[in-house]
Amino acid sequence: MENHFQKVKNYLNELGYIINFESEEDDVFIIEHESNGVKNMMIGVADPILIFEQFIFELPEDNAEIWKKLLQKNRDIIHGAFVLDDSGRKAIFRDTLQIENLDLNEIEATLNSLGLLLSEYSDDLILFSKGKY
Repeated sequence: MENHFQKVKNYLNELGYIINFESEEDDVFIIEHESNGVKNMMIGVADPILIFEQFIFELPEDNAEIWKKLLQKNRDIIHGAFVLDDSGRKAIFRDTLQIENLDLNEIEATLNSLGLLLSEYSDDLILFSKGKY
């Protein structure tokens, strides 16, 4: 059986991401690449999928208009999407990939999608984090 954890680790290293934490026992990585907007991104190896989650911001209060705008922006995101945590107040970028035939290009596409999203949408995200739109 293929070691998916090691395969993902090798891809992350090849892409130049810093692994701040890893636990093969829990199948989790915490990575960063600040120039790409990635800071404390959680990657979970949960066979049959690979899960990426990057905290984006927390709203000071519920705001249906901001959530609506984030959902509309999901349509433009190449890979991944905005999601809410269980509290309904934290916006997270999330993507999942099938792990069985995973290759470097798929991981790179997810990470590049987040970087592109943050560079194009950063002004709006800053406003949203302040409860404004």
